[in-house]
Amino acid sequence: MKTLLLFSFFLLSYATWSQTNPTGPLISGKAPSFSASSTMGMVNFPDDFFGKWKILFSHPADFTPVCTSEIMALASVQEEFKELKTALIVISTDRLNSHIEWVKSIESISIEGAAPVKIEFPLVSDSDLKISRAYGILQPGHEQEIDIRGVMIIDPDNNIRAFFHYPQSVGRNIEEIKRTLIALQTQDKHNVFTPANWQPGNDVLLPSPATQAEAEKLEAKKDPKLRKVTWYMWYKEL
Repeated sequence: MKTLLLFSFFLLSYATWSQTNPTGPLISGKAPSFSASSTMGMVNFPDDFFGKWKILFSHPADFTPVCTSEIMALASVQEEFKELKTALIVISTDRLNSHIEWVKSIESISIEGAAPVKIEFPLVSDSDLKISRAYGILQPGHEQEIDIRGVMIIDPDNNIRAFFHYPQSVGRNIEEIKRTLIALQTQDKHNVFTPANWQPGNDVLLPSPATQAEAEKLEAKKDPKLRKVTWYMWYKEL
Protein backbone atom coordinates (compact mmCIF):
# COMPACT_ATOMS: atom_id res chain seq x y z
CA MET A 1 0.00 0.00 0.00
CA LYS A 2 2.81 2.37 0.92
CA THR A 3 4.56 1.62 -2.38
CA LEU A 4 1.36 2.30 -4.30
CA LEU A 5 0.88 5.64 -2.54
CA LEU A 6 4.48 6.65 -3.28
CA PHE A 7 4.07 5.66 -6.93
CA SER A 8 0.82 7.65 -7.20
CA PHE A 9 2.53 10.67 -5.65
CA PHE A 10 5.37 10.33 -8.17
CA LEU A 11 2.95 10.25 -11.11
CA LEU A 12 1.09 13.31 -9.85
CA SER A 13 4.33 15.20 -9.24
CA TYR A 14 5.68 14.29 -12.66
CA ALA A 15 2.44 15.38 -14.36
CA THR A 16 2.64 18.75 -12.59
CA TRP A 17 6.33 19.14 -13.42
CA SER A 18 5.86 18.23 -17.07
CA GLN A 19 3.21 20.93 -17.48
CA THR A 20 5.47 23.63 -16.03
CA ASN A 21 8.77 22.32 -17.40
CA PRO A 22 7.97 20.84 -20.81
CA THR A 23 10.81 19.39 -22.88
CA GLY A 24 8.97 20.42 -26.04
CA PRO A 25 5.88 22.32 -27.15
CA LEU A 26 2.64 21.65 -25.31
CA ILE A 27 0.41 20.01 -27.91
CA SER A 28 -2.51 19.00 -25.67
CA GLY A 29 -3.92 19.50 -22.19
CA LYS A 30 -4.77 22.75 -20.46
CA ALA A 31 -3.13 25.92 -21.70
CA PRO A 32 -1.03 27.51 -18.92
CA SER A 33 -2.40 30.76 -17.56
CA PHE A 34 -0.28 33.92 -17.51
CA SER A 35 -0.32 37.67 -16.96
CA ALA A 36 1.95 39.89 -19.04
CA SER A 37 2.34 43.34 -20.53
CA SER A 38 1.28 43.86 -24.12
CA THR A 39 0.79 46.59 -26.70
CA MET A 40 -2.84 46.75 -25.51
CA GLY A 41 -2.14 46.79 -21.77
CA MET A 42 -1.98 43.89 -19.34
CA VAL A 43 -3.17 40.54 -20.67
CA ASN A 44 -4.56 38.03 -18.19
CA PHE A 45 -4.82 34.72 -19.97
CA PRO A 46 -7.28 33.07 -20.24
CA ASP A 47 -9.52 35.20 -17.98
CA ASP A 48 -9.64 38.14 -20.40
CA PHE A 49 -11.00 35.84 -23.12
CA PHE A 50 -13.76 33.98 -21.29
CA GLY A 51 -16.02 31.97 -23.59
CA LYS A 52 -13.80 32.52 -26.63
CA TRP A 53 -11.49 30.42 -28.71
CA LYS A 54 -7.92 31.71 -28.52
CA ILE A 55 -5.01 31.51 -30.94
CA LEU A 56 -1.49 32.12 -29.64
CA PHE A 57 1.07 33.09 -32.27
CA SER A 58 4.69 32.90 -31.14
CA HIS A 59 7.39 34.43 -33.32
CA PRO A 60 11.20 34.62 -33.20
CA ALA A 61 11.78 38.39 -33.32
CA ASP A 62 10.33 41.82 -34.03
CA PHE A 63 11.53 43.84 -37.03
CA THR A 64 12.18 40.76 -39.17
CA PRO A 65 10.73 40.28 -42.68
CA VAL A 66 8.91 36.95 -42.29
CA CYS A 67 7.36 37.88 -38.94
CA THR A 68 6.30 41.28 -40.28
CA SER A 69 4.58 39.68 -43.27
CA GLU A 70 2.72 37.34 -40.92
CA ILE A 71 1.46 40.08 -38.61
CA MET A 72 0.27 42.06 -41.63
CA ALA A 73 -1.54 38.99 -43.01
CA LEU A 74 -3.09 38.29 -39.63
CA ALA A 75 -4.28 41.88 -39.23
CA SER A 76 -5.84 41.83 -42.71
CA VAL A 77 -8.28 39.06 -41.63
CA GLN A 78 -8.65 39.87 -37.93
CA GLU A 79 -12.34 40.71 -38.39
CA GLU A 80 -12.94 37.19 -39.73
CA PHE A 81 -11.47 35.72 -36.54
CA LYS A 82 -13.70 38.02 -34.47
CA GLU A 83 -16.71 36.62 -36.32
CA LEU A 84 -15.50 33.15 -35.32
CA LYS A 85 -15.46 34.32 -31.66
CA THR A 86 -11.71 33.87 -31.56
CA ALA A 87 -9.13 36.10 -29.89
CA LEU A 88 -5.65 36.53 -31.38
CA ILE A 89 -2.62 36.91 -29.10
CA VAL A 90 0.91 37.33 -30.44
CA ILE A 91 3.88 36.57 -28.20
CA SER A 92 7.66 36.77 -28.36
CA THR A 93 10.60 37.30 -26.02
CA ASP A 94 11.06 40.89 -27.24
CA ARG A 95 10.60 43.72 -24.77
CA LEU A 96 7.42 45.77 -24.77
CA ASN A 97 9.10 48.90 -26.19
CA SER A 98 10.22 46.83 -29.18
CA HIS A 99 6.66 45.57 -29.72
CA ILE A 100 5.26 49.10 -29.57
CA GLU A 101 7.76 50.47 -32.10
CA TRP A 102 7.29 47.45 -34.36
CA VAL A 103 3.51 47.92 -34.40
CA LYS A 104 4.00 51.59 -35.35
CA SER A 105 6.28 50.51 -38.18
CA ILE A 106 3.92 47.80 -39.46
CA GLU A 107 0.95 50.17 -39.41
CA SER A 108 2.87 52.54 -41.69
CA ILE A 109 3.69 49.94 -44.36
CA SER A 110 1.83 49.92 -47.67
CA ILE A 111 2.53 47.06 -50.09
CA GLU A 112 1.55 47.43 -53.77
CA GLY A 113 -0.76 50.33 -53.00
CA ALA A 114 -2.78 48.50 -50.33
CA ALA A 115 -3.82 50.54 -47.31
CA PRO A 116 -1.70 49.96 -44.18
CA VAL A 117 -3.22 47.55 -41.65
CA LYS A 118 -4.40 48.46 -38.16
CA ILE A 119 -3.38 45.88 -35.55
CA GLU A 120 -6.25 45.25 -33.14
CA PHE A 121 -4.78 42.33 -31.19
CA PRO A 122 -2.15 42.38 -28.42
CA LEU A 123 1.53 41.66 -28.85
CA VAL A 124 2.65 40.19 -25.53
CA SER A 125 6.16 40.72 -24.17
CA ASP A 126 7.70 37.62 -22.61
CA SER A 127 11.16 39.04 -21.95
CA ASP A 128 11.44 37.03 -18.72
CA LEU A 129 10.70 33.81 -20.70
CA LYS A 130 8.10 32.54 -18.20
CA ILE A 131 5.36 32.05 -20.77
CA SER A 132 7.67 30.56 -23.37
CA ARG A 133 9.01 28.04 -20.87
CA ALA A 134 5.51 27.13 -19.69
CA TYR A 135 4.44 26.43 -23.27
CA GLY A 136 7.75 24.87 -24.34
CA ILE A 137 8.14 27.25 -27.29
CA LEU A 138 11.69 28.48 -26.83
CA GLN A 139 13.87 27.79 -29.87
CA PRO A 140 16.06 24.78 -28.96
CA GLY A 141 19.80 25.00 -29.51
CA HIS A 142 19.69 28.71 -30.37
CA GLU A 143 22.31 31.07 -28.94
CA GLN A 144 19.61 33.68 -28.28
CA GLU A 145 16.52 33.00 -26.20
CA ILE A 146 13.85 33.36 -28.86
CA ASP A 147 10.55 31.64 -29.56
CA ILE A 148 9.79 29.18 -32.32
CA ARG A 149 7.38 30.17 -35.09
CA GLY A 150 4.37 28.45 -33.56
CA VAL A 151 0.58 28.50 -33.43
CA MET A 152 -1.64 27.10 -30.68
CA ILE A 153 -5.41 26.88 -31.06
CA ILE A 154 -7.13 26.83 -27.66
CA ASP A 155 -10.84 26.21 -27.10
CA PRO A 156 -13.23 28.08 -24.75
CA ASP A 157 -12.53 25.48 -22.02
CA ASN A 158 -8.83 26.37 -22.30
CA ASN A 159 -7.80 23.06 -23.87
CA ILE A 160 -4.99 23.11 -26.44
CA ARG A 161 -6.62 21.60 -29.53
CA ALA A 162 -3.98 22.11 -32.23
CA PHE A 163 -0.34 23.04 -32.52
CA PHE A 164 1.66 24.13 -35.58
CA HIS A 165 5.45 24.53 -35.66
CA TYR A 166 6.97 26.29 -38.67
CA PRO A 167 10.63 26.74 -39.70
CA GLN A 168 12.15 30.14 -39.00
CA SER A 169 12.36 30.86 -42.72
CA VAL A 170 8.78 29.84 -43.68
CA GLY A 171 5.84 32.15 -43.10
CA ARG A 172 2.58 30.78 -41.74
CA ASN A 173 -0.51 30.18 -43.90
CA ILE A 174 -3.22 32.18 -42.13
CA GLU A 175 -5.99 30.60 -44.21
CA GLU A 176 -4.90 27.10 -43.12
CA ILE A 177 -4.94 28.17 -39.48
CA LYS A 178 -8.44 29.58 -39.94
CA ARG A 179 -9.55 26.39 -41.74
CA THR A 180 -8.30 24.27 -38.83
CA LEU A 181 -10.12 26.51 -36.35
CA ILE A 182 -13.40 26.18 -38.28
CA ALA A 183 -12.90 22.40 -38.53
CA LEU A 184 -12.48 22.15 -34.74
CA GLN A 185 -15.54 24.30 -34.14
CA THR A 186 -17.50 22.11 -36.59
CA GLN A 187 -16.33 19.00 -34.77
CA ASP A 188 -17.52 20.32 -31.42
CA LYS A 189 -20.86 21.52 -32.74
CA HIS A 190 -21.82 18.41 -34.75
CA ASN A 191 -19.69 15.60 -33.23
CA VAL A 192 -18.06 14.87 -36.57
CA PHE A 193 -14.60 14.71 -38.12
CA THR A 194 -13.26 16.45 -41.22
CA PRO A 195 -11.47 14.60 -44.05
CA ALA A 196 -8.28 15.51 -45.89
CA ASN A 197 -8.43 18.84 -47.72
CA TRP A 198 -11.78 19.66 -46.10
CA GLN A 199 -13.12 23.16 -46.62
CA PRO A 200 -16.03 24.81 -44.75
CA GLY A 201 -19.26 23.69 -46.40
CA ASN A 202 -17.89 20.34 -47.57
CA ASP A 203 -19.21 17.01 -46.35
CA VAL A 204 -17.81 15.77 -43.05
CA LEU A 205 -17.01 12.32 -41.65
CA LEU A 206 -18.89 10.44 -38.95
CA PRO A 207 -16.86 8.84 -36.16
CA SER A 208 -16.00 5.32 -37.28
CA PRO A 209 -18.56 2.65 -36.30
CA ALA A 210 -17.08 0.34 -33.69
CA THR A 211 -18.29 -2.76 -35.50
CA GLN A 212 -19.67 -3.76 -38.88
CA ALA A 213 -23.02 -4.37 -37.16
CA GLU A 214 -23.16 -0.69 -36.16
CA ALA A 215 -22.35 0.23 -39.75
CA GLU A 216 -25.27 -1.90 -40.94
CA LYS A 217 -27.55 0.04 -38.59
CA LEU A 218 -26.38 3.27 -40.21
CA GLU A 219 -27.11 1.83 -43.62
CA ALA A 220 -30.58 0.71 -42.52
CA LYS A 221 -31.48 4.33 -41.70
CA LYS A 222 -31.38 5.17 -45.43
CA ASP A 223 -30.54 8.76 -44.49
CA PRO A 224 -30.05 10.75 -47.74
CA LYS A 225 -27.44 12.90 -45.98
CA LEU A 226 -25.21 9.88 -45.32
CA ARG A 227 -22.83 8.43 -47.89
CA LYS A 228 -21.01 5.14 -47.33
CA VAL A 229 -17.50 4.59 -48.71
CA THR A 230 -16.82 1.41 -46.76
CA TRP A 231 -18.29 0.06 -43.54
CA TYR A 232 -15.96 2.15 -41.33
CA MET A 233 -16.04 5.33 -43.43
CA TRP A 234 -19.20 7.44 -43.71
CA TYR A 235 -19.58 10.97 -45.09
CA LYS A 236 -22.34 13.26 -43.91
CA GLU A 237 -23.82 16.36 -45.47
CA LEU A 238 -24.29 19.09 -42.88
